[in-house]
Amino acid sequence: MRFAFHATMCPIDQYVPLAQAAEAAGFQGFTFPDSICYPQVADTKYPYNEDGSRNFLDGTPFLEPFCAIPWLAGVTEKLRFTTSVVKLPIRNPVLLAKQIATIACISNNRFALGAGLSPWIEDFQICGERWESRGPRMDEMVAIIRGLLSGEYYSHDTPHYQIPASKMCPVPNQPVPILLGGHADVALKRAARIADGWIHAGGSYDTLKPLVEKLNAFRKEYGTDNKPFEIHATTADAFSVDGVKKLQDLGVTECIVGFRDTYKGEQDTKTVAQKIAMLQWFADNIIAKTSDS
Repeated sequence: MRFAFHATMCPIDQYVPLAQAAEAAGFQGFTFPDSICYPQVADTKYPYNEDGSRNFLDGTPFLEPFCAIPWLAGVTEKLRFTTSVVKLPIRNPVLLAKQIATIACISNNRFALGAGLSPWIEDFQICGERWESRGPRMDEMVAIIRGLLSGEYYSHDTPHYQIPASKMCPVPNQPVPILLGGHADVALKRAARIADGWIHAGGSYDTLKPLVEKLNAFRKEYGTDNKPFEIHATTADAFSVDGVKKLQDLGVTECIVGFRDTYKGEQDTKTVAQKIAMLQWFADNIIAKTSDS
């Protein structure tokens, strides 16, 4: 099992010491969420908490992941950074491919792209992108990113994107893993069909298990079940050795670990020293007894 630390949108001056402490404690990864801005008026409900409220986002400090990850990659040596998840269809795929290539190159392949649609129409409106075609465009964006990261000339011609034959340089010397999020059947099918893995948005083992079972069934249906596939999970079950064993048996490859639930409005009141102590507790009691490395 691998473990990734989620700093839960902490104060900016805490990122460097927390990333370095997580690496020193034995965490293998560090995850970054994504949020562009907070609309004053919105009707859309959030699908991953009980009441659909998005009030927890108001005033929460989200760093732009493609700017912040190079910063932290420069002060660490081993951590792999994963966007968990970045809102793909509100972005330009060519510019995004360039950002991904740059981060992967300067970090020595310590980057994985975790991507999702975004459940909020307001994200699309403020970025000037179309809400209606978000699913098909996301499929195409994954193909475009992979094509441009190949280092060969790549072209794409559909009603959504027209890219003349073009080549990017530099590109990483290893493929960048692309993991997709989402709990709906259409999202699980997309991950099974075109992704290198799936990212769980959070919940108990009992809610995670049927999602993984569906995902595995879809992978078998699409003939992708013989390929390497990562499953990243956010669940309280990761806080016990027995829980980690259950997750591993289910097929989870990486546990995302955070120490507060921002979705329930828990405030960030702990100091860096307190957070580092929590990281070390988790390392001593969980990672040391269950980690792959």
